[in-house]
Amino acid sequence: MNFTTTIISRAVQGEVLAENEVTVTGVEFDSRKIQAGDLFVPLKGTNDGHEFVSKAIENGAKATLWSNDPATAPVGIAVILVKDTLLAFQALASYYLLEENPDVIAITGSNGKTTTKDMTESVLSQKFRTYKTQGNYNNDIGLPYTILHMPEGTEKLILEMGMDHAGEISILSELAEPDVAAITIIGEAHIENLGSREKIADAKMEITTGLASDGLLIIPADEPLLEERTNSVSQTVETFGIQKGDLSATILNEDKGATVFSVDDNGYQIPLPGSYNVENALIAMAIGRWFDVSTEEIFQGLAYVQVTQNRTQWLKASNGADILSDVYNANPTAMGLVLDTFAKLPTEGRRLAVLADMLELGADSYSLHASMAEHINNKDFQEIYLYGDEMKGLKLALADRYPTLAVHYFTKNDKAQMMQMLKESLQTTDSVVLKGSNGMGLIEVVEALQK
Repeated sequence: MNFTTTIISRAVQGEVLAENEVTVTGVEFDSRKIQAGDLFVPLKGTNDGHEFVSKAIENGAKATLWSNDPATAPVGIAVILVKDTLLAFQALASYYLLEENPDVIAITGSNGKTTTKDMTESVLSQKFRTYKTQGNYNNDIGLPYTILHMPEGTEKLILEMGMDHAGEISILSELAEPDVAAITIIGEAHIENLGSREKIADAKMEITTGLASDGLLIIPADEPLLEERTNSVSQTVETFGIQKGDLSATILNEDKGATVFSVDDNGYQIPLPGSYNVENALIAMAIGRWFDVSTEEIFQGLAYVQVTQNRTQWLKASNGADILSDVYNANPTAMGLVLDTFAKLPTEGRRLAVLADMLELGADSYSLHASMAEHINNKDFQEIYLYGDEMKGLKLALADRYPTLAVHYFTKNDKAQMMQMLKESLQTTDSVVLKGSNGMGLIEVVEALQK
């Protein structure tokens, strides 16, 4: 990007305080990441970004937004005075999006957003210049940041949209104005804030707020909460599922390294296990078809997709045991799907599971954790490690159902003890799955097993 301070001030309805016009070539809100020629955006949060403008100047910033007292504005840098730096940041992203005018694909859901984003980018990149949300930059700061880092000439922009509360996705959708929107699944993530799955469905449907009138909405075929909420949607609605929906898949083979499936008598494969990942692939396929990507290109995109780390990622322990790491986040729907898939995969040795608390489940947390016993039995699993206060519900449920199953429970203060016990127990031919909310830090356990 190349924006003059005059253009930026117009885009954000600000006022340029410096006399000399400058051109910026990038945007950053973290002063540590500033490179020569960047615009610094001092956001107000736990810390006030205005306090770090000196560091931004030191690192090469040519201009800065400013919402504090103009009398305190820095010297030696172009200053654009605005009422609110976050709103100005978002306004600049909207301006750049209009300038570049790519087709925008928005993806949300309680689980699978990032994997679906990765698959969609891989499919569309077979034919178009694409750019996607990097990492987990999917909120009111991360989404405009993604837009402003989009390379010039991008044809398809894939944006992940996350939320904690009602109303948040509406803001993102109105900013991005997507041409295609997809909802992966309605689970229980953030039910503590929203109160029910019905309210979660309402919040996810906010993705249609900015959806183009001639756009496409993609939803799972087996979710009645979404079916009833799309009756009044004027855009095209397509459904997907395993042996159901407008785009229907039949799973042909599944192992640790890949899943093979068919759609409309054509075979496809993804380098991931699980029917839930096939459903993510169906979303990417639907989006590819919408933009006239060929069957061969879709096959290539899905077969060679590179997914973000810690989402259904196979690793090796230091002793050679297989690790299925899915530790970025968790809710009951997602954890159940991972356990069901893991239980079906062949292994030479034992199957072990390390399960940590699923956060933000509210008043039903105990019963929702206990319900994971429906996805565990003493035939498919030989050892279970439970970590965190909320996992007490599952501990008691398993003791009641399978009193002979080896279940080890650890509080949040006992992570080191759990890692030591797990490393001593894990055998070369074993397979172990790890799943829990990101805040529980199971990535440390994964890393410990690899050392």
